[in-house]
Amino acid sequence: TVTYINPEKMTDVPRFASDRESMEMIFREHLNELAAKLPAGQELKVEFLDIDLAGDVFPRVPERDIRVMKGQADWPRMHLRYSVEQDGKVLRSGDRELADPNYLMGSRSYNQDLYGHEKQMLDDWFRKEIMPAQ
Repeated sequence: TVTYINPEKMTDVPRFASDRESMEMIFREHLNELAAKLPAGQELKVEFLDIDLAGDVFPRVPERDIRVMKGQADWPRMHLRYSVEQDGKVLRSGDRELADPNYLMGSRSYNQDLYGHEKQMLDDWFRKEIMPAQ
């Protein structure tokens, strides 16, 4: 289960509602793919409290923004609250602020994907914090 708490007040999400809904769907689908790796019967619940996407936005025309990534102080950040539950019992939970200041360095699985840097950051968090507890 993925929810977004006050997305219109988040630090850096798409300004147009349709683009914001698309971003929400992409993150929801990605987290569902990660959650499928959990043992049968376990459910991952994530609440996004804040999102600051990689790069900086430069409005060019009224209909479309351009996101530029320089690798300076424009790395992706997310603040989320999560729980892993089974049969109504919370197995583990937490409140995390994720950030990847090295988002442009090294090999990435999602180089061509929209929000690929954020997906990689979520993968790293899931691998380090959720899966080791298995």
